[in-house]
Amino acid sequence: MTTANPYQVPQSNVDYQGQDDYSEVKLLSISGRIGRLRYLGYSMGYGMLIYMAFAVLGGITIAMGLPRGIFMGLVGFGYFLVLAMSLMLTIQRAHDFNKTGWLALLVFIPLINLIFWFIPGTEGENRFGKQTPPNRGVLVWVVIGIVGIAIIGILAAIAIPAYQTYVHRAQAAAQNNLPAPAARPE
Repeated sequence: MTTANPYQVPQSNVDYQGQDDYSEVKLLSISGRIGRLRYLGYSMGYGMLIYMAFAVLGGITIAMGLPRGIFMGLVGFGYFLVLAMSLMLTIQRAHDFNKTGWLALLVFIPLINLIFWFIPGTEGENRFGKQTPPNRGVLVWVVIGIVGIAIIGILAAIAIPAYQTYVHRAQAAAQNNLPAPAARPE
């Protein structure tokens, strides 16, 4: 008498192939593809992280009293790292819409580089690899947060000096419009 064991591990012939339909994301490579949202998130996120790390290192060098040349060297090296990461991600982004990596040189032309944000990638596989994986909810919110922080920073950089100028002008105008002191009776 054979009866099914209710505590037995379930078995089935499920053959899920969804993982093979997409390419893996390679961040430190110039081969492969990367989607718009990941491109935006990784390039801004890595840039912020590298700049913060080198700002801390620069602060430490100044606090230790090291020569200014070391500080400037650290800043230059940090800028080089951000530039290299940006170029690698931009080459992958160009691959996503089936163009050569040399198109990444457009990063150096102001406002033209925004094409990498708006041109959609090719559907399915192209000559540079399989399609990029779909974006998950967490990735979308992280990119929205990073872009929001950048927009707030830009607005603050514009608004704070303008407000300070307004306050100084208002104080100067208030001092010019003061009534004359009353004369004392004799």
